[in-house]
Amino acid sequence: MKKFLLIMLTLALLVSGCGGEKKDDGKLKIVTSFYPIYLETMNITRGVDGVKVVNMTPPQTGCLHDYQLTPEDMKLLETADIFVVNGLGMESFLDKVVEARPNLKIINASDTPAIVPIMEGDEPNPHVWLSITYAMEQTKNISSKLCELDPKHTEAYKRHTLDYVDELTTLRDEIEISLATLPNKDIVTFHEAFPYLAKEFGLKIAAVIEREPGTEPTPQELAETIEKINSLPVKVIFTEPQYSPKAAETIARETGAQIFELDPIVTGESKPENLLDYVDRMLNNTLTLIKALQ
Repeated sequence: MKKFLLIMLTLALLVSGCGGEKKDDGKLKIVTSFYPIYLETMNITRGVDGVKVVNMTPPQTGCLHDYQLTPEDMKLLETADIFVVNGLGMESFLDKVVEARPNLKIINASDTPAIVPIMEGDEPNPHVWLSITYAMEQTKNISSKLCELDPKHTEAYKRHTLDYVDELTTLRDEIEISLATLPNKDIVTFHEAFPYLAKEFGLKIAAVIEREPGTEPTPQELAETIEKINSLPVKVIFTEPQYSPKAAETIARETGAQIFELDPIVTGESKPENLLDYVDRMLNNTLTLIKALQ
């Protein structure tokens, strides 16, 4: 009998250690792909006992267009129950995740009929969270999927979602009022992060300096941007804090344009106390737009 019990205990230990990637601490572990998705997910799950949210990418990582998964990322995903992503092609590495962990539950925040992507050729622009309306829709979609996957916390998820959507609705209304009377609405941006923000608040993107961050504009593209800026009533260029302003500074010297910063909110410390960081930084973006375009 003792021998039988010893064999059963050994088998149990082997089974629990199989694939030793997953540690069962009794908590639902949700991993998010990058900062804006982390903020949305944290606002849904805040304070829910037994639920842990971890952001995968480092605080300084910008948009995930060309992000390469690290061994540390894969180890983290091996311990995850749910992986929440932005979608629309932002996470170009997603196929590798599905191949490595075919049973991992993945929530695509943008996979909802309420979000209609802006197309750039044949590709959707993935920066949908910079529309406050779409940030709300992403939040509601994540919440709905979490309620399906973790029904015992449905009440808390729904309550927190309503609170955050109310917060974002107030934010959208305040920004709409603040920007409505701006005499100038033309903006020149660093890369293709802001079409959704522009569309929501009646701004017009007159030119884009770098279609993809880190891809220097060609001499022809520089010349066209300079010509466009020189034709505008207010000469301003909006850079992003996550990327080098070198190309923008070159254009500014040629045109006399002023440089301001707009934050696409793709970087930040993944801390519970930063729950309203999206709200604060969108308000800062609004103040920047007013200062630049007034």
